[in-house]
Amino acid sequence: MKVLVTGAAGFIGSNLVLKLLRTEPDMQIVGLDNINSYYDTSLKDWRLAEIAKVAPEGRWKFIKGDLADRDLIDRLFAEEKFDIVVNLAAQAGVRYSIENPNAYIQSNLIGFYNILEACRHNPVQHLVYASSSSVYGTNKKVPYSTDDKVDNPVSLYAATKKSNELLAHAYSKLYNIPSTGLRFFTVYGPAGRPDMAYFGFTNKLRAGETIKIFNYGNCLRDFTYVDDIVEGVQRIMHKAPEKATGEDGLPLPPYAVYNIGNSNPENLLDFVTILQEELVRAGVLPADYDFEAHKELVPMQLGDVPVTYADTSALERDFGFKPHTPLREGLRNFAQWYKEFYM
Repeated sequence: MKVLVTGAAGFIGSNLVLKLLRTEPDMQIVGLDNINSYYDTSLKDWRLAEIAKVAPEGRWKFIKGDLADRDLIDRLFAEEKFDIVVNLAAQAGVRYSIENPNAYIQSNLIGFYNILEACRHNPVQHLVYASSSSVYGTNKKVPYSTDDKVDNPVSLYAATKKSNELLAHAYSKLYNIPSTGLRFFTVYGPAGRPDMAYFGFTNKLRAGETIKIFNYGNCLRDFTYVDDIVEGVQRIMHKAPEKATGEDGLPLPPYAVYNIGNSNPENLLDFVTILQEELVRAGVLPADYDFEAHKELVPMQLGDVPVTYADTSALERDFGFKPHTPLREGLRNFAQWYKEFYM
């Protein structure tokens, strides 16, 4: 079996590649990533080096390239003849989408369109792609269910992810491409994205700067450890939505969407307290660090939402899996990695 993982130098993508190399001995993996400078590229280089350490001969190939390069994508699909495609490449970040919308159109819309077209002309068994909990926008009902209407995005990033789901549904219907979208909820862990709150807080606290806690700390986030995300992706990869024919004789779209979240929202102030305790435990911060002097409660920021909370009943029903890593365990692993990587 041959699998394409886009965003392979990214946080989730690199962890998925590592898991597949360790647990799927008959799988060949091709990784694609443009190694852009949205955040420190040395982190992406480190992730790729970790993959190279464990990759058996002939089972791993990395290509530096961009999803928006249509010729590259078409050539790659024609040459490699993938069985499964896992599209994790995207321009991430809610706030950055307010400042630099073009990056999101190129990667998240044009890039995803190129993947769909390539799957259309080079049929695959399953297209799995990253969506986001951001699509729920200003939904008031919690927990968020994939049955909810998601027509109120509060950021361009969220709008591009919802667009991915709509495009995938259309291609599944028109060209019978089995596709599954995964709405990830606040993914965290070692070697994560530096623009995420826990990582940014750590950098600022270590530098003696003040951290801003939005909505005066009255935010709830469904923090989901990266290993749980990867476990969910791996299970879903192997079970594509079934192809079927409707009463009109036309294909029913082999299409599905799942939430992958911890289903246990944490208050942001509690989250910061646990993070601080684990940073002290790991020796990243001194035991006498004055946290109160480095915290500032501020109003909600543009593009943000007060709560994220995943209903994972469909994931449990169809795959017998539910993310379960406790927040303290996940932040402890992050703090230990941070100490080794930066200190």
